[in-house]
Amino acid sequence: MAKVDTSLPLEYQTEQNRLNILGFWIFLGAEIVLFASLFAAHGSLKDNFAGGPTPDELFVLKDVMIETLLLLTSSFTCGVAIWHMRRHNLKGLITWMIITLLLGAGFVFFEVNEFIHYVHEGATMQTSAFLSSFFVLLGTHGLHVSVGIGWAISIIIQLARRGLTPTTARKTFIISLYWHFLDVVWIFIFTFVYLARMV
Repeated sequence: MAKVDTSLPLEYQTEQNRLNILGFWIFLGAEIVLFASLFAAHGSLKDNFAGGPTPDELFVLKDVMIETLLLLTSSFTCGVAIWHMRRHNLKGLITWMIITLLLGAGFVFFEVNEFIHYVHEGATMQTSAFLSSFFVLLGTHGLHVSVGIGWAISIIIQLARRGLTPTTARKTFIISLYWHFLDVVWIFIFTFVYLARMV
């Protein structure tokens, strides 16, 4: 049986948990490389419009602000969920995780609507190099958020069935790291893909 160190936070109490969390940090390093490559591609193609729509013609700041507000608020609520976890408050943890996922689902909903709007405006991946890099970058991020929602739902189910244990705490902590990472990526997308092209 794994040795448990109760002097540490619940998610760090076993050596296996500590190794799993370290491994996930390494995985996030690979994710940083992935998104850095997509940002670099977009940066080199951002002015290649091929006669298609430009950012000034496409982007609607209000819609992008709603997406940003939803995702950044979800990062805060995810932090509140971990705060409840550290206090062994299972009900509070599950409640705030559900709120986090609802906000994340709202973000995905608005992003899908944004993409539909662009397609109706004649802006598709085939239209220009700018739009190809734009859709790949945002689509990759949106896919990650969608995967995160499904992943977190499975963890909430485990929490409801098994309660707070070092294992369920570790899984919850890891999904929180993933969620915060996606929020940081979105800040870069909002700043360099949207805001820099609209001001």
